[in-house]
Amino acid sequence: MKRRLVVITGLSGSGKSTAARALEDAGFFVIDNLPLIMLPDFLALTDHGNEKVAAVVDARSSDYLGDCQEVLSTIKAQGHVVDVLFFEASDHDLVKRFSETRRRHPLVKTTGILTAIGKEREIMSGLRSLATMIIDSTGLTVHQLRRRVLAVVLGADEHEGQLTLQVQSFGFRHGLPLGADLVFDVRFLENPHFIEALRPMTGLDPDVNSFVLSQPDYKTFLDKLKGLLFFLLPLYRQEGKTSLTIGIGCTGGRHRSVAVAEDLAPYLLGAGFLVQVQHRDINKD
Repeated sequence: MKRRLVVITGLSGSGKSTAARALEDAGFFVIDNLPLIMLPDFLALTDHGNEKVAAVVDARSSDYLGDCQEVLSTIKAQGHVVDVLFFEASDHDLVKRFSETRRRHPLVKTTGILTAIGKEREIMSGLRSLATMIIDSTGLTVHQLRRRVLAVVLGADEHEGQLTLQVQSFGFRHGLPLGADLVFDVRFLENPHFIEALRPMTGLDPDVNSFVLSQPDYKTFLDKLKGLLFFLLPLYRQEGKTSLTIGIGCTGGRHRSVAVAEDLAPYLLGAGFLVQVQHRDINKD
């Protein structure tokens, strides 16, 4: 079976796990930490019915990276379409991410983390030179990175003629968004505005995002919202609609609605829609 293979590779902490989850949500069969040298046999001997495969390859299997060009050539000779996405970020961002998550860099032994990052850049340089796309995740949120990955992998051609969605966060106190086709009220969620440490932040900040999305009722709400949208949107498209605005509203439009809009958008993009995100009232008091 001819397959589409996306090799997800790059530096530890640069977003490979986020990319893998995004592609899995988009229908890819994802395998993690399979040595690159085993990929041709895996593709030749397995038939799991999925034409889209993504493989995470990183420094954990560094002993098998020496022949990466030959391995990728073998896979292409088998008739598969291969893309290599290489993820990287600034040293500052990588150190910060490992500090925040309290994870240990896979190459840290007796040396410090900056030395380990430098060593990993050297180890992965061969695969970087073969990359179809290099994605620098410096400064990107998880949601922004997820959208970029899906846009790169799914490509513009697959979306041609598709329904374009605008997911717009807003505050009810500032009025409903003009032209909104669907509006959902998330004021049932606990408001970060009343927590002093979170009040100056927005839904784009990790602390606010985590506060909103970790609330007990949120997952149930998201599952029901996705179910409704995945039912309605193909019907709108079938009727010839080419654009649709989905409003997500909270009181002021800075915290809850922003976090929910950022969380919802990647699911819609992964389902095959063109998605734009706008936060109308995020800078209003």
